[in-house]
Amino acid sequence: MNYRNNPQAVQALIRPTEVHKDIFVDDEIFELEMEHLFANTWVYVGHGSQIPNPGDFYTTTVGDQPVIMVRDADNTVKVLHNRCPHKGVEVAPEGCGNTGKFFRCPYHAWTFRLNGSLLALPLKRGYDPEVFNECEASHGMAAVENVRDYHDFIFCRLNPEGQGFEEFFGESLTTIDNMIARSPQGKLEIAGKPLRYMHDCNWKMLVDNQTDTCHPMVAHESSAGTAVHVWEESGKVGPTPMAVEQFAPFISSYDFFEGMGIRVWENGHGHTGVNNSIHAAYSPIPGYMEAMHAAYGEERTKEILGDVRHNTTYWPNIMVKGPIQTLRIFKPLAANKTLVESWAFKLVGAPDKLLERTLMYNRLINSPTSIVGHDDLEVYERAQVGLASRGREWVNVARLYDPTESQRKNEATNGTTEWQMRNQYQAWARYMTASMTEAV
Repeated sequence: MNYRNNPQAVQALIRPTEVHKDIFVDDEIFELEMEHLFANTWVYVGHGSQIPNPGDFYTTTVGDQPVIMVRDADNTVKVLHNRCPHKGVEVAPEGCGNTGKFFRCPYHAWTFRLNGSLLALPLKRGYDPEVFNECEASHGMAAVENVRDYHDFIFCRLNPEGQGFEEFFGESLTTIDNMIARSPQGKLEIAGKPLRYMHDCNWKMLVDNQTDTCHPMVAHESSAGTAVHVWEESGKVGPTPMAVEQFAPFISSYDFFEGMGIRVWENGHGHTGVNNSIHAAYSPIPGYMEAMHAAYGEERTKEILGDVRHNTTYWPNIMVKGPIQTLRIFKPLAANKTLVESWAFKLVGAPDKLLERTLMYNRLINSPTSIVGHDDLEVYERAQVGLASRGREWVNVARLYDPTESQRKNEATNGTTEWQMRNQYQAWARYMTASMTEAV
């Protein structure tokens, strides 16, 4: 099937209760996702605390595009394409640092201001000004036009035209609001470097899994279940270890996850944990409640901490856990390869024990050495292999389907529904074809 310049063929891959296997295995579809989906949506770039000072930069990718997140001299955040307009060399090295007042290409020493504009080039007399001004290179490094700093969470939209930030995210931004409010000072900071974990599977499998509540008690029985069993067999002497508190909810019952609830927002966003969640029963941290009461008062503190959302999916490729202060990015590398970055945040003004719990959760659940993570990794990779089978063409997402759901917005529903997955794939089809032109 030829999908390029064929929006009808792309849209036909999504049915109300099924999605075609090509969206997970087809290389051309992956290329079109990079060109259209990741250009038409607002994609997370990084956090402002990673670049606190002018000249600080962090290199990353948006889809398959290498970019630089940099703090400009006026303290605003810019996102630049990481490409010298001269010979195409990546200007900033992988990672982070401070570039001073300008970027300098390591190949021919062309220099650029922090906003990407051309500052200087060696032997400038060798370029006729009239000729050079007609060259694309005279405009410097390409800057992403649409960048939004939402309380230090930096997003960008690569396509110059498209949906606005507020329209794209809508009510879903309340998850970020809540995570920030959990700090007595209303401020978050990135805590160290991310945990990186390679997955030999399509990136959308990981996104689907964030609101799949029918797998934990099955896939994680041998890992989380074993940890709980060992604790029980030990006689439960003393307080429950932090690790056991974090493992145990993964093997909760179907009834628990049904009652937990899922909220489905517009444009592919949604979250588990409406009424309850696996993060709702952690032991209190000494000093934290007092700090929150002093900052917000008892009623507001109760409202903030009572919101125990489990996984919030921000379409297309991040997941936020507000109550445990983590964010995961699912970076697509190929149709069958995804790099996962798991970031931890510090609640500024909160006791250090809270950060210890966050870091332990990230290490136990999201790291390459996680026993829980490897349960998921195995099923992802087996799914990637299984989808090569010619025995069936479609993947089922029909659980608790209601034909009227496409007309309903921002609703909370049964915690084991696949409505959120259907929501994601309807968004996938829409943003994939929004800038696609038909062949003539």
